[in-house]
Amino acid sequence: MSLSVVKSVFRNHPIVKGMVTYSILWPTGSIIQQTMDGKNWRTYNYRQSLNFAIFGTFFVAPSLYGWVKLSSQMWPSMNLKSGITKAIVEQFSYGPLAGTSFFFGMSLLEQKTTKEAVQEVRDKFPDTYKVGVCVWPIIQTINFTLIAEHNRVPFVSICSLLWTTFLAYMKQRPEHSSEDDVVADGVTTGSPKTKEIEVQRKLAAL
Repeated sequence: MSLSVVKSVFRNHPIVKGMVTYSILWPTGSIIQQTMDGKNWRTYNYRQSLNFAIFGTFFVAPSLYGWVKLSSQMWPSMNLKSGITKAIVEQFSYGPLAGTSFFFGMSLLEQKTTKEAVQEVRDKFPDTYKVGVCVWPIIQTINFTLIAEHNRVPFVSICSLLWTTFLAYMKQRPEHSSEDDVVADGVTTGSPKTKEIEVQRKLAAL
């Protein structure tokens, strides 16, 4: 296949360009995170990177493409006001969908149960969303204001390399489930009974 054919496919089918871009950048973000965590090519979790490639290619890129098309039809003007509007709307529509789907979908790719996937969403999505609200409105305002529509998904995918690295970090962060956070005798940490047990232990140690 010649380079001109590839360019033609990418030009006529921007979703394909986005999927190819994400198939590279998302596992790259995973590798960067693992490298920052002290791993090397001998100790990388390549299965994790493969999961990032699968999720980025077949869910994130198509869903982001759909959102870009929809938002461009709703706000066709390429000006600052429309860009800010799209960026704000995204944080209350596509943003939560993308964030919850990431933790849920990646958990399923790790062969976790549905219950475990839901718990991971509860544990990790809120903090991730708070960071995203501070970052993505700026990026998307630039995207919707200055970037041509057929290049918007690749632009966002490049900007999302650092974001993907952050997501990889959040994905590997230990969970702190209120259901699993128990003391040795089976009482939930933070409950009145637990505090009573802790006081008794301290008194016994005196």
